[in-house]
Amino acid sequence: MKTASRILGTAAFLAGYQCQDSPVYGAERRGAAVVAFTRIDDEPILERGTISDPDLIVVADETLLADPGSGVLAGQPSAAAVFLNCQAPGPLVERYGIRPRAHAFDVTGRTLQVLGRASALSAGLAAAAARMAGIVPLATFEGAMREEFEHLGVSQEDIEKNLQVAREVFAALPAVEFRGAAAAAPGAIVQVALHDALRGAPSVLHPGSSELQPTGAWRVERPVIDRDMCTRCGLCFVQCPDGAIALDAEGYPIIDYDHCKGCMICRQVCPVEAIAREAETRAW
Repeated sequence: MKTASRILGTAAFLAGYQCQDSPVYGAERRGAAVVAFTRIDDEPILERGTISDPDLIVVADETLLADPGSGVLAGQPSAAAVFLNCQAPGPLVERYGIRPRAHAFDVTGRTLQVLGRASALSAGLAAAAARMAGIVPLATFEGAMREEFEHLGVSQEDIEKNLQVAREVFAALPAVEFRGAAAAAPGAIVQVALHDALRGAPSVLHPGSSELQPTGAWRVERPVIDRDMCTRCGLCFVQCPDGAIALDAEGYPIIDYDHCKGCMICRQVCPVEAIAREAETRAW
């Protein structure tokens, strides 16, 4: 989401707009959900901080909709549209009471097909936002993508693959007409809400709170252990960054799928390749 926000902001800047993008990381841990905000305007942008009344909401993973703490739909009253990274928006709209017009594209599925991994979603998500905003030509967007990815050290081969996904997303979605926020009267004092510190940082007051968060919902693929091949070396148990692997009484590893994020480090370190990967069944 951070990179998607940067690409969108750079594309808007190259198209002649004032822009501002800012991510909020919250708890910095591998695979954790983050939020990013992008402001675009004809005039200088003097406001800072979170966007409480967005014109467009981009949901990168539909499993976040089921998490009441994510606040991913908090800006619905002002939003003209919502983009959902899924195959079809209908079931999710009905299940979660999404009120703005919902549009969808399976960015995860297409990215897996083209790049072979689901962690490279920034191009497709940025393309969705740029297209629906309707203010950035495709050629300008492609220039912004190249600039940001080259800065990140992405190979030219992967940049071209990301561009392929972005073009498909751009072609599949419509531009959305935003209603526009009512401007404050000249000289008016606008009250800016002070957010609690826990909005951007985890609570250190409740021990074991991470155990209560089912981070397994973030997975795209799950590791599966073949006990017949496993030599019980314990490397997967030692190397799991989230402590989601335990050992049973016989020394065989057991995966806690409620908290496994699907990073596949266990698969990478297994010396006998006893750990396979399986695609997760998506919420849709």
